[in-house]
This record gives sequence, structure tokens and C-alpha cells, in this order.
Amino acid sequence: MKENNPREFIPEPVLRRLPWYLAYVSMLRDKSVKHVSSTNISRELNVDASQIAKDLSFLSIKGKTRIGYDVSSLERELRDFLGFRRSHNAVIYGVGSLGAALMQDSGLSRYGLNVVAGFDINPDLIGTTPGGVPVYSVDELDSRCRRLRAEIGIITVPVDHAQDAADLLISAGVKGLWNFTPVRIRVADGIVIANTSIYAHLAVMYNRLDNLTSQI
Repeated sequence: MKENNPREFIPEPVLRRLPWYLAYVSMLRDKSVKHVSSTNISRELNVDASQIAKDLSFLSIKGKTRIGYDVSSLERELRDFLGFRRSHNAVIYGVGSLGAALMQDSGLSRYGLNVVAGFDINPDLIGTTPGGVPVYSVDELDSRCRRLRAEIGIITVPVDHAQDAADLLISAGVKGLWNFTPVRIRVADGIVIANTSIYAHLAVMYNRLDNLTSQI
């Protein structure tokens, strides 16, 4: 199913769709489904079948004519490519309601994210263990991150502290930042950053709801 061709640079829109395919084929595997076509995936995920085939071709994955993709193999290839099989140590900077919720989300580990510590300036939070994960003072950030070999820093602080948090995490050796604030953080070359703005998604949803309401 997979050819031995070098992998191309994957465009971000493709990377955003690949987890959709993984979630769907994982569900099929749980139901003991053996094969699935791009047409079936298209019908369930509302993505054009030709787009699905093109996306998977970036990974040198091809289905068989009149058979489709082997579900177990497709799930394994997607999970391996996306890095979900390898454990990535992460720390959370800012253990407020969102940070604490992420620390208690055991489902993240299924996707290779291993939250090993949280950091905060609030003395009432330091020493607590939400989800069994210890919270330390930000004064210990550098030593703890290096000792825990943290690759990823998750930023869940108020907007006015976001850049400072990023700078401290990078200084502590973190190479990837998952930013949950609406601030666009500035980073040097060699640092990977993913922005997840809850507020941006809310704005889109509110706008669509308002448009629907105006049409009634």
C-alpha cells in the first residue's frame, strides 16, 4: 500500500485533514471493517474523494482498485506519520482553568502528548497535582524542563504574559509551542509554533449563527 518514495513537504491544509482520516479509520477498525474506499471516507467526512486520494499520496499511500485501503494498515501509517505513536513530553505554562483541564485530559496521551509538568506563579497552585501531574513554580521552569526533556510548551496564560511565557519556555530548551492565547507570539527560526485560538473559533461560530438568524 505504501511506496518507498521520499516524503514531500506536506502543506498545512493536508496536515489538518490527516487526523480526520485517522479518527474515521480508527472507528472502522474498532468495528472490524477490513477495507475502506476514498468514496466511503468522502461520504462520512464531506471531503472530496479525489482530495483524499491526493492527501494520502503525500504519504505515498495508495489504495487498491475495487478494494480501497486496508483499514489497519492505513490507520498505522497515519498514526506513525503524524507522530502519535511516539511520546512527546510537554509542559503547561499557566495552570488556570484551561491549563488544569488539559493536564487532566488523559486522552492526549493517545495522540503522543505526554504532559509531564505544569508551571504557575500562583502559590495556591504550586504543589498541586491536577490529573496526577505536578505543578511547579515558574522559577523551576528551566531546570525542570531540561530534566524532563520537554519538547513542547503549552501556553495557557493571560494574553499579556504570552510572549514572556514563550521566551522562557524556549530558553528552557523547548522546541515546539502550542499557543492557546489569541496573541501571535514571535519566535526565532528553529521553533515550531501552533496557534489554537478558542476565541477565533467562537467568532466564526457566532458570525455564522448571526447570518442564519438574519435569514429567518
